[in-house]
Amino acid sequence: MASHSLLVAPPAALSKPLFIPSRLLLGPGPSNLTPRVMAAGGLQVLGHMHQEVFQIMDEIKQGIQYVFQTRNPLSLAISGSGHCALEAALFNLLEPGDSFLVGVSGIWGQRAQDIAERIGCHFRPQALARHKPVLLFLAHGESSTGVLQPLDGYGELCHRHQCLLLVDSVASLGGAPIYMDRQGIDVLYSGSQKVLNSPPGTSLISFSDKAKNKIYARKTKPVSFYLDIQWLANFWGCDDRPRTYHHTTPVISLYSLRESLAHLAEQGLENSWRQHREASEYLYTCLQGLGLQLFVKDQALRLPTITSVVVPAGYDWRDIVKYIMDHHNIEIAGGLGPSAGKVLRIGLLGGNATRENVDRVTRALREALQCCPRSKL
Repeated sequence: MASHSLLVAPPAALSKPLFIPSRLLLGPGPSNLTPRVMAAGGLQVLGHMHQEVFQIMDEIKQGIQYVFQTRNPLSLAISGSGHCALEAALFNLLEPGDSFLVGVSGIWGQRAQDIAERIGCHFRPQALARHKPVLLFLAHGESSTGVLQPLDGYGELCHRHQCLLLVDSVASLGGAPIYMDRQGIDVLYSGSQKVLNSPPGTSLISFSDKAKNKIYARKTKPVSFYLDIQWLANFWGCDDRPRTYHHTTPVISLYSLRESLAHLAEQGLENSWRQHREASEYLYTCLQGLGLQLFVKDQALRLPTITSVVVPAGYDWRDIVKYIMDHHNIEIAGGLGPSAGKVLRIGLLGGNATRENVDRVTRALREALQCCPRSKL
């Protein structure tokens, strides 16, 4: 028998059926799910300590090694978005007082700096030889600006100065070439919701032996138990010891992630890279045909998955984004962080990277430019 009367009634909104509109997601992420991934999301849940789930986790690890092009045994998925993977890397690699070097090409370098400062590390904007940092952060694909960061040579340079290289590939994985082992990357992470066309909420991460050794030689515990890589390495079967419970994984999301990695493996990385390159080049031609300017002038430095377009003079970017959503049910986005108010961002991610979708968003943009108010000042 209840000891108190209820103060809150059942919400009326929850008595209505759930409605999700059909929408083409051509923003910087998330992207539309593939039918294969959606089917996986509808399967019955299993216990997170069941052998069948451990088998799925092992297959995910193999998929991560393929898409990252690494043989690192310490490769696993994090129960959290790309932000979670970034924090996992920084919380485990850095200790209070460490120097940390960040290459800032947009908001993600700024976020890395913010996180490192919260755990008592010294942020350095430059000077690898002078400050002798223990870690350098680079964003391979900077989704806020549409910049693709070249990576060749950075691993060798870092190792010459006893520094580890941490790379964010959330916006680039599967869309632009990256070779973790050959490029000397010590920690690489990505997310599920962009080219992989999987639901947001899981992320991929891998550590080189150098990075693993630094983690296992820490003088202090990481500030987060949830993101403690030594615990996660055991839970994911990366340390050759019996698995110990750490946390309850999002089992359904692991089904989806496994299927998205399987799809990319079947397609082949080189084919996926070519698909995104060709789709983005077609998009550049269409945008320039509308008289629009690309934000990144050097084509070699353009991220093929997310294209940034200069907001045309006299227009409010919010009007354009809203018009395309309201009249065409297509999502594109404005800028973020340093690009806020300056650009429109168009994402061609995974299965969405097609000429058909480029044609659809081009028609929508043309109409928006004709119909949205334009200041003559």
